[in-house]
Amino acid sequence: MAISKLAAKRILKDAGAARISDEAISYFAETLNIFAYNIAKKAVKLAAHAKRKTVEKEDIKLAEP
Repeated sequence: MAISKLAAKRILKDAGAARISDEAISYFAETLNIFAYNIAKKAVKLAAHAKRKTVEKEDIKLAEP
């Protein structure tokens, strides 16, 4: 898991949540990891298409939904 439950909890707290269940934190962290992974996969494909091994900021920007 790249994004920890603690990081997910901090994001929810920063968004204004007063209290958060452990189940919600786990699900949010899992969702963030899936979202980030999908963006990363698209960014890698974009870099490969451009015949580069290095993923650049523009690849990530283009991979965002």
